[in-house]
This record gives sequence, C-alpha cells and structure tokens, in this order.
Amino acid sequence: MNFLATTLILGLVAGLWAQINVIRPKCDSVEAEEAALVAQDYLNAQHTHGYKYALNRIEDIKIYTKPDGDIYVLEVDLLETNCHVLDPTPLANCTVRPKILTAIEGDCDVVLKKVGGVLTVIAFKCKTDESTEDLCLGCATLLPLNHTAALEFVQASLATFNNMTVNVTYAVKEVGRMSSQVVSRGAIFFAEYVVAEANCTEDVCTPLHDPVAVRGFCTARGLSTDHTVDCKMFPTLMPVDAKTVVDSNTTAADSNSTAAMPSVVHIHLSSQSPKHGLKHHQLTALHNPQRSDFLSAESAESVERVTLASTVAAAHPSLDSIAGSSSDSSASAEVPVMVVKRDLPAATISSVIDTTATHTDPIAPVPVCPGRVRFF
Repeated sequence: MNFLATTLILGLVAGLWAQINVIRPKCDSVEAEEAALVAQDYLNAQHTHGYKYALNRIEDIKIYTKPDGDIYVLEVDLLETNCHVLDPTPLANCTVRPKILTAIEGDCDVVLKKVGGVLTVIAFKCKTDESTEDLCLGCATLLPLNHTAALEFVQASLATFNNMTVNVTYAVKEVGRMSSQVVSRGAIFFAEYVVAEANCTEDVCTPLHDPVAVRGFCTARGLSTDHTVDCKMFPTLMPVDAKTVVDSNTTAADSNSTAAMPSVVHIHLSSQSPKHGLKHHQLTALHNPQRSDFLSAESAESVERVTLASTVAAAHPSLDSIAGSSSDSSASAEVPVMVVKRDLPAATISSVIDTTATHTDPIAPVPVCPGRVRFF
C-alpha cells in the first residue's frame, strides 16, 4: 500500500513538472506574430514555383522551453497572393487573391527554434487546397495546369506578345494558373504565366537559364484566335540558394552548386505525372530533416493537460514537500495534509463576501487562440 501511494505521488509530481515547461502565449501576441512572420518568409523562400503566400491567421502556438533553445510550434493559415515567387515585389505590396477568383489556402505546421534571440525554422508540413467558399455561379473556374486547350491559348497569346517585341523573343517558363468562363459568345480563357528571354534555333525557343536573362509575368484573356495579352518584365531576379530550398514541385538542385535558378522550363504537359493535373501550385508538403517530433499533431486532450498542469502547479506550491516525503518507501501510505487556521479581521471577511456577491454571473474566459483573421 505504501509503495503504491508513493509511486502514484511521484508519477503525479513528475507529470506536472514535465509539462510545466510548455508556454501558450496569445496567438495575437507580439511573440506569436514574430514567429509567424519568420515562418511565412521561410515558406515563401522554399516555394520556387507558383505564387507568394501571405499570413492570414495564427491558429495555435506552443513554446517548449529548453536549455539549448526554446522550441516554437505554430499552426498558421496562409493565402495565395497575385505575386509570383520570381516577382521581386515585397510581399507587403502583394494582393491576396479574392475568393471569387478561387483563392488558394495553405495550412502549415511550423517548428522553429530560438537561440540567442534568433528564430530559425527547423521543420514544417503544409497542405494546399482551393477555397470552396463563396464560389459564384458563372464565375471563372480553375483549369488543370495540363489542360490542352488552355495551354494552346497560352502559346497563342505569347506569340502575340513576341510580335510586339523588338530584338528579343520570349518563351514560357512556367504557367501559374489557367481558368475559363462562359460568356455570351461562349467560353473564354484566362491565363497567367512567367516568360523568360529565349534562345531560338529555327522554330524552337528555349528559356535562357541565366540569372541576368530578362523575365516577366504575363496575363492573357480571350481565345486562341482573339485575345489580349499584357506582360510586365521583372526589374531584377534574386538567385535562390540551392542548399536551403526544398520544393515539392521540382527536382533537387545540384549539391555542389551554391546558387541556382528555378528549373529551366516548368510547363505542365498532359504526358506528365498525375500530380501535375492539379489546378494550382502546392507549397512544399513536408520538410523535417532533423526528424523533429514536434511536427506530430497534438490532441486536444494534451492541450488541456498542459493548461491544467500549469494551474495545479501554481495553486499547490507544496508539491516539492510531497515529493520529498514520498521518496522514502517506508513512509506512511497517507499523504500528510497541513491545515493552518488563521483569524481574519471582520473587514476582510466582509470584503470577501461582498466581492463574491457582486460576481453572480460567470465570467467567460478570453480565448488565447486562434488569432485574428487578416483577410478572410
């Protein structure tokens, strides 16, 4: 009986102290915002195809305090913007794509480590989906990136643009998104794609794989035989560090290279793998080189236990004395309970009674997470 009671007490104390190192700041706190923005920038740096993503909401945050550096575990919601990853426009100046144009959402779990006041991402996993909310009847709908007719429209609009240029020819480097809409005269196409200065041999043109090659972003609307096209050239293009990029849409870069550009051509042809039948570019699904256990999803029960443990530990500072007395296996089976009786002044007693009487309605706890919604 003594051994059972001692084991139970020691297990309770060990459990409480094992979980007391978990901190749960508010999702809208400065600390959470700082970590979320670091995660946002890192995810965009790894995303070498498609569009940049902007932070929409911090869903949850936990901080595990450790001697060698605190671990931050975040759940964040991101939204696709209209800025391509090759566009040097700062993310703050990019516009989030509205729901009516089929917004793309990214849900990511990110693990960061803080050492010396510096936050570094060590692992993440993401899921990218189309937003199915507020879709309107008759609006443009996304097409697969390997849609044959839409790709023919892209090439036709590019030919129109090349006819307007002088001393330079451009080729399609990547198709960003394609959609179609039924209007009074029938179905029309919408396309967004990246072009690059090309090297042409006879009738075959290949985008130049050169950091100084001119690149731009084109939008086109209409049919293959009747359309409008507008292209904006990027002023600069920053090289991507091949040692840090892990992108799910491309092959791994040469490990001997210190800097690399995205793949030469990234057009989603019908003969490519089924993954390229997607209607949008995806964020990198998983990056966990250190096999961090913090990426595994935690249940709601563990969250409640963390909160409860902190409360119990704060309310019962005498746990240290309990642990000390229970370390002896020959101790009594009963846990000693100390009761201290003190006389309170009459004024103190009346103030306590008055305070209790004034708070008859229950006070709802203020939720710490999720945080505010920045866009929709």
